[in-house]
Amino acid sequence: MGSKPVTRPLPQSTQSATAGLFVTFEGGEGSGKTTQIQRLAERLRDEGHRVTSTREPGGSPGANALRDILLSGAAEPLGNDMEAILFAAARIDHTDVVIRPALRRGEVVLCDRFLDSTRVYQGGASAGDPDFLAILEEATLDGLLPDLTLILDLPAEVGLQRAAARRGTDAADRFERQDVLIHEARRQAFLAIAKAEPGRCVTIDASADPDTVSAAIWAAVRERWTQRTPGPQSAKAVRR
Repeated sequence: MGSKPVTRPLPQSTQSATAGLFVTFEGGEGSGKTTQIQRLAERLRDEGHRVTSTREPGGSPGANALRDILLSGAAEPLGNDMEAILFAAARIDHTDVVIRPALRRGEVVLCDRFLDSTRVYQGGASAGDPDFLAILEEATLDGLLPDLTLILDLPAEVGLQRAAARRGTDAADRFERQDVLIHEARRQAFLAIAKAEPGRCVTIDASADPDTVSAAIWAAVRERWTQRTPGPQSAKAVRR
């Protein structure tokens, strides 16, 4: 995978912060989110930061109970709205049990998929009801938003090839086995979110080599860290 790029450390601020830093990773299948989360977590810990790495769907016992149902496709016959409700139920447990407590402890939380995956997979790219999803999102998050969302972008065809190589002889999940045109539509939906919310989202070219991707992610996290100042919104995000 190559040597780690040399960069400056992050400011040592987490230990005294009233709320931690919440970073989400988004993107299509095979975009390298898991690898890059592992790399970033390691680098943050090397700098003395406390890190919680988690994922969706899942991340907590209650959410994990729904993970297999969602990824197997068992919920698909129930329709898009019901599937979105199940994702929301998993997210509520995940945020209450894992994410909010970690942020209150001043930790950096790295999450593989979060609200934008619901917007893309159950929303625009799947012709879901945007008004219903917006109401469901507001009720589910209760004020919790990522400080930074990293969207790992690459062509859908490349991502699916990577995903197939990664899983080997294992069966594709409910989303991986869908048509490449659907995946490309989801890619464009992620890019549209990044364009609409530049204050929260940073797009990373995931077609580059892993070291280059890691360096771009590290630069984005450093920039957000220096820009971020505690305030009422941060307090609200971890109030429960």
